[in-house]
Amino acid sequence: MRSLLVSIVIVAFLSACQSNPYKYTPLETTCCADTSSEELKLYNLLNEYRVKNGLPTIPFSPSLTYVAQTHARDLSENPPKGKCNMHSWSSSGKWSECCYTSDHAQAQCMWNKPRELTGYPGNGFENAYSVTSEYKKLSAMSAINSWKKSRSHKAVILNQGIWNDHHWQAVGVGIYSRYAVVWFGKETDPAK
Repeated sequence: MRSLLVSIVIVAFLSACQSNPYKYTPLETTCCADTSSEELKLYNLLNEYRVKNGLPTIPFSPSLTYVAQTHARDLSENPPKGKCNMHSWSSSGKWSECCYTSDHAQAQCMWNKPRELTGYPGNGFENAYSVTSEYKKLSAMSAINSWKKSRSHKAVILNQGIWNDHHWQAVGVGIYSRYAVVWFGKETDPAK
């Protein structure tokens, strides 16, 4: 009987040691001016997913949100063509255009966008999602579920693989029309 009691105490102790130290309280809809309720929902879903996977939350970034919202609108109004993917930027704004291809030859153009458009001091890294049919509704849930199913997008969100040594200190969200984008950064956003 005594050995059973000792075993139960040991199991309870080990379980407590392995519990997730991170907790998440969703941001309220009044927190962030110029952020839609669906964008805020995407931010909250992203952080809930990280916490469920034993990772800390990422602070909301006004600067990276501006970049995300700008890019979602640009993608909607000027969809990439040919070999250009959703990390591309058009020539229709106050930014440098680039055709981002699968060989990542124009990666620097994307990484520079936060510094190009805001006072954010570091590089930005993007997850992008779109619904392919105008009849399918884009939602925060559909975007996060798509990224969870994609090994490369999931790796960015959960700091896995080549993203393992990246410690996100800022994240921004943007949803417009059929596009949802999330921008991650390693530096703290001075615009907090």
